[in-house]
Amino acid sequence: MTDTLNVSVHEPPVANGPSRRGWTVLLAGLGALLCSLDVVVVATALPALRADFGASLSDLEWTINAYNLVFACLTLTGAALGDRFGRRRMYVVGLAVFTLASATAALSNGPEQLIGARIVQGAGAAVLLPLTLTLISEAFPAEKRGVAIGVWGGVTGLGVAAGPVLGGAVTEGLSWQWIFWLNVPIGLAMLPFAATRLRESHGTRPQLDLVGLVLAAVGLTGLAWAPVRAPQAGWGSAEVLGALAAGVVFVAAFLLWERKGARYPMLPLAHFRNRGFATANAAGFLVFGSLLGALFLITQLFQTGLGYSPLQAGVRILVWNAMPLLIAPVAGALADRFGTRPFMLIGLLLQGTGLALLAWQVEPGVSYGQLVLPLIIAGIGVSMVFPSVANAVTSSVPLGEAGVAAGVNNALRELGGVFGVAVAALVFTRYGGYGSPASFLDGCAPALWVSAGAAGAGALVAAFAPSRTRA
Repeated sequence: MTDTLNVSVHEPPVANGPSRRGWTVLLAGLGALLCSLDVVVVATALPALRADFGASLSDLEWTINAYNLVFACLTLTGAALGDRFGRRRMYVVGLAVFTLASATAALSNGPEQLIGARIVQGAGAAVLLPLTLTLISEAFPAEKRGVAIGVWGGVTGLGVAAGPVLGGAVTEGLSWQWIFWLNVPIGLAMLPFAATRLRESHGTRPQLDLVGLVLAAVGLTGLAWAPVRAPQAGWGSAEVLGALAAGVVFVAAFLLWERKGARYPMLPLAHFRNRGFATANAAGFLVFGSLLGALFLITQLFQTGLGYSPLQAGVRILVWNAMPLLIAPVAGALADRFGTRPFMLIGLLLQGTGLALLAWQVEPGVSYGQLVLPLIIAGIGVSMVFPSVANAVTSSVPLGEAGVAAGVNNALRELGGVFGVAVAALVFTRYGGYGSPASFLDGCAPALWVSAGAAGAGALVAAFAPSRTRA
């Protein structure tokens, strides 16, 4: 087992190609790109989906949250499967499922079918994305990991940056179905290289924690279902209160089982006594909630509120979404030298400040020029946070636990995204709606203030992180 958990610093290159570490960063980055791209591309296409399907706000919300909900609930499972059956093997399986689900989504002829395909996509991503970070962590020593994770964050940022432009161009020039068809050739091209160029490795657990898997999946589903359904059913409804209660009960049962009953726990609770691990995961939850809540609104703001076409909107959002591509690799490299705390803290403060300035500017008659600076500030902020959180989480545990750490980080991050979109939609419907551009702006501004507040709360958490998080 030891041989599968360590990579020699002088490992020979793959024959007739780049080094194995190079292939690891490339394939892991592309896998993360596909997962991140699908959130952003779909967000840009929301107005087109609303027009084509006659979709309601709930339908639009579910096209994003169905993916994020399943992702959040199954990502611990994906990480555990990689530890048990092999990270390379399960990476290939997750990529194949994601690719097949993308084709199914493209063939959908109604919101229900599209949401169903997004559920399967989320299951594939729940295996795929946590293993991208695990593969990198396994391939690089701790002192060089920040640079590799920074590159991973930059490639992921490429998906975020290209998403609005690509989504707008495809939706306007072809149709929204092509935002899913584009995943298919990329996924098919990656499969043979993933199967042959990645190094196989396993975690330290010889058995799956099946009881823990069920308890965690049911508990997280209940906690995520409640805010998603609250705008339609009401916070006081039996459905929402029942989902919250079930979520709390099953999560409590999961924690008790992991502490006392599981022979090979999928979530060693001792990790949360590590301040670096706990604060980085809390910051990840809040930053993703802030980001996806804002993204859900901003992609519609430029089209529904300001009257731009999908392509015009995508180009204008680029000043926000292109920042991770430019900043994340630099932030990841500097975090190796100066520690992750300053980049998490400053990044979350910048994100919150940018979104607050954006919320302040959103009103009838606002011009694009007034929104550029807030978007840039928020984009720089989130670009600093993403690689810093990922580096802090994986560096705060032993190498053999990297898969578990990545799974926890992705589960909490995606769960934060579900809550972020649900709360943003709830605030939006409380103050505005789709009746007119002015009505949309009335609801958009308060919801953006909430997203800014989530980033501010994340900054408060990051202030208590240790300066160094090496295990």
